[in-house]
Amino acid sequence: MGTVFKKTVTKAKPEGAEVFTLKGERWARWKDAKGKLRKSKLTIGEQGQERIVFESRTHYAKYRDGAGIVRTVATGCRDEAAARSVLGDLERRAELVKAGVMTTGEDAAADHLGTPLQEHLDGYAEHMRGRGLSATHRAYTKRHLKRIKAECGYTALKDFSRETFERWLVKLTDHGAGARTRNCYRDDLVTFCNWCVTTNRLLSNPFEQITKANVEADRKRIRRAMAEAELVQLLGVARGRPLLEAMTVRKGKRKGETYAKVRNETKVNLERLGWERALSYKTLILTGLRKGELASLTVGQMYLDADLAYIDLHAADEKNRQGSAIMLRADLADDLRQWLDAELARLQSEARERGEPIPARLPAGMPLFNVPAGLLRILNRDLKAAGIPKVDERGRTLDVHALRTTFGTLLSKGGVAPRTAQAAMRHASLDMTMQVYTDPKLLDVRGALDSLPWLPLNAGQSDIAQAARATGTDDLGRSQFAPKFAPTSDNPTQTGSNAVKTAGGRASAGERGGIVVTSESVKRNNPLTMAVNGSDEWSLRASNPRPHGCDPCALTN
Repeated sequence: MGTVFKKTVTKAKPEGAEVFTLKGERWARWKDAKGKLRKSKLTIGEQGQERIVFESRTHYAKYRDGAGIVRTVATGCRDEAAARSVLGDLERRAELVKAGVMTTGEDAAADHLGTPLQEHLDGYAEHMRGRGLSATHRAYTKRHLKRIKAECGYTALKDFSRETFERWLVKLTDHGAGARTRNCYRDDLVTFCNWCVTTNRLLSNPFEQITKANVEADRKRIRRAMAEAELVQLLGVARGRPLLEAMTVRKGKRKGETYAKVRNETKVNLERLGWERALSYKTLILTGLRKGELASLTVGQMYLDADLAYIDLHAADEKNRQGSAIMLRADLADDLRQWLDAELARLQSEARERGEPIPARLPAGMPLFNVPAGLLRILNRDLKAAGIPKVDERGRTLDVHALRTTFGTLLSKGGVAPRTAQAAMRHASLDMTMQVYTDPKLLDVRGALDSLPWLPLNAGQSDIAQAARATGTDDLGRSQFAPKFAPTSDNPTQTGSNAVKTAGGRASAGERGGIVVTSESVKRNNPLTMAVNGSDEWSLRASNPRPHGCDPCALTN
């Protein structure tokens, strides 16, 4: 038989509490935050400190579940009668489990249905952290689930409804959310519910059967690749724009002119900023790195003096969490080497001015580049200054990730094998490389057609004419291949057969395998052959009247 009770708990004695003795027991008296006078018994904690003792505001139920395990469950009820009603429900469930009417999994899930949803979300956040998922991924997932919880009105697991969530997805569509965005919300909720199923919080996933939206049919943002001329223009503008803007007059009669004076120290810093920005773009274009991956790179990950220069991208910083060696082209490796040498010289100069020890090398943990959070905004300004349209005539756009699309497109344009391009892009699917990260507009399809073989229509006409002249059949009219003696509507033949015999006249058509022309219908296209036996010269002797226009001499070779 179960019982209901209020838990006795302790906590630290409030500061400034007055201690007094009542009936031989020590008590504490203090005012709470609202100014109300409170008192409580005192006890000695594990650390030897005095702690106040008080009862919980709500009742707890203690009972034996269907598996025979004694459990203590919070009822959430301040009223004892209500708490006993909850206890009765728990005991009835235990009896159903014992009778086999309910499984232990169903019993465990029932305990979680009324628990506040935020407690489950907190547990899921710890689960994602334990799996080693990136902080960015965890933040996106928590934000998505929090929005779903608030806008769908979910307060507990028992509130989950597929219909409610589908109506919310329709609202997202009406507000302009694309298919990819809606799929992200759907995937995060489905993954969370799958975790709830594995932890016996839910019996089944109510959202698993919701189909994903078609991304190809509803793409709000389609990235394009940049042409080579645009890339050269972008890098040049990115390197010079910081200093150019500082020298540009902002107001007055000479607004827009570049004659403003800049201090030497400021000029050096702005030139360094432009160099860093242009080199960051070039690194993104020639390696296919993502923005977050570029921001994670440190000096210690650069292997520029190896036989084949490369970057060691750590698994924790890569999207697929595997880690990769990013190969570097020779000119990019040289640019990075010059950048690191300049950074070392700058640190040495600053240390010399401060009177500190001069470093012999750059710290291994020093970031390679300072990648700002607002890099997209900076890129938009660079594109505008370079005269490069952000959106082309097809509605395709340019952003930071479009530099990765440019990398994939340049690989295909350069004739790199698709499987090699997939490895360079670090994609799990070849379709992702060729369909999403390859811009067909920049591919030289017309030039590729020129590599196909030349197929003239009259290439064999001279050979056919020469063969016809050699056999005396160059005047056959419309058909160059059918002999004149073949039956036609204007050239009828007699019923019977013509046999080809030797000069000795001993062979018949059947014995010598000669040519037999018959008027009977033929349903098979058997080859027309002539058998030669012995060294006798063959001639045509017609036993029947000769067909009209047939010259026997023309059949001899």
